[in-house]
Amino acid sequence: MMTAFVNVLQVLLLLVFAPALQGVIKKCKSWLQGRTGPSVWQPYRDAWKYLHKDEIVSEHASPIFLITPYIVFAATATAVTLVPVFLDSSLLASTSTLLLAVYLLGLARFFTALSGIDTGSSFGAMASSRDMFVSLPAEPALFLTLLALVLSDHTLNIVTVTAHTILHPGILLSPVFYLVLLAFFLVLLTETGRLPVDNPDTHLELTMIHEGMLLEYSGKRLALMMWSAELKQIFLYTLFIDLCVPWGMADDRATPLRLLLGVALFFIKLLFVGLVVAFVEMSYAKIRLFRVPRLLAAAMTLSLIAIVAQYLL
Repeated sequence: MMTAFVNVLQVLLLLVFAPALQGVIKKCKSWLQGRTGPSVWQPYRDAWKYLHKDEIVSEHASPIFLITPYIVFAATATAVTLVPVFLDSSLLASTSTLLLAVYLLGLARFFTALSGIDTGSSFGAMASSRDMFVSLPAEPALFLTLLALVLSDHTLNIVTVTAHTILHPGILLSPVFYLVLLAFFLVLLTETGRLPVDNPDTHLELTMIHEGMLLEYSGKRLALMMWSAELKQIFLYTLFIDLCVPWGMADDRATPLRLLLGVALFFIKLLFVGLVVAFVEMSYAKIRLFRVPRLLAAAMTLSLIAIVAQYLL
């Protein structure tokens, strides 16, 4: 019973702190650029503002446009229940497979792109076509990277792979591990719409990808879509931590003090990933759209080298 309660707390932790992670990244990026920047709590204020505004829906919108925010949020929130956070278990540990997580994210991406073209907006359609163009190499790169990470474990269960990694800290001495780490980080930047692939802070419709698909949304549905994007980001960062640096998690027999230590270590690792992302965003400009496949091809190449190296070694 206690384990089930802690697993529910893990899900609530990600749901509540997903906007804060976005605020931390923006704040760190501002500091690195010598600016004050917005408050860490600004995403919460934005969500509160959207929730209290009226919605304006295009007369050309179909039911798909109206139900997409709920489908996207449900798919992303379900993916969140699959990953361990500070305990080496998850709410849906028995079905916590990497394939299910990737398919849930794919479902959310499909409906988001569909809603972008549903109202007939030229900017929405442009952003949706760009998102599908990026996803074409991004999803194989994600599959290959995850395959390289779980190949030696002979399982796709996230909880099992995390527990195996915790028991084998010697993986940090393997060059193969760092190849996959770099490949996963490149995919992470692409899937979360960060620079150099996409600029989440831009207001230019001609350069936006994810934000362009949300231009027709307003009010409560816009708040739900923004929250879903923040949930996807914290989910992928948590998955990155679970598969690459899971050390410090508590087990099901841990004391409350040990659980608090696990929470603290998780936030430290999450903050470190956010700092690295902010530093990359500050250091690189947005690359041309047609060069994005080259970046993802590099991630796939690194993953393939890691897979071959595991077989040879």
